[in-house]
Amino acid sequence: MKQVVIYTDGACSGNPGKGGWGAVLIFGEKRREISGYEAQTTNNRMEMMAAIQALEQLKEPCAVDLYSDSSYLVNAFNEGWIDGWLRRGWKTAGKKPVLNQDLWQRLLGLTSSHQVTFHKVKGHSTDELNNRCDFLATEAIKTEGA
Repeated sequence: MKQVVIYTDGACSGNPGKGGWGAVLIFGEKRREISGYEAQTTNNRMEMMAAIQALEQLKEPCAVDLYSDSSYLVNAFNEGWIDGWLRRGWKTAGKKPVLNQDLWQRLLGLTSSHQVTFHKVKGHSTDELNNRCDFLATEAIKTEGA
């Protein structure tokens, strides 16, 4: 199984507001950068969309180390939040509907195709690739949302 490293980040100008996402995919010596824009969205949705779009680039099942500064994204998988939501029929522990269910379902499908390990990184810090993803996301807002 191919080993792939993915860094992701999302950004929003206003929350909700104009949003962008960015990702860097690394396989061996190959590196690919992708980004995108949405006119009306939230920061959490852009964090999730970065991961979705990156995982959708993979053409075969891969072992993926996915790095994100989003506690929302990383903890949903690493802390078992999604398991609880599924047991409760997409309800939170407080019995409210889970936000962004459409994107969580897409992520569940993608993580069932790949062996994904989620890693939390500190945002806006010294992590070069996280900073690059932040740049890609904010540039998407500036250029596509102008």
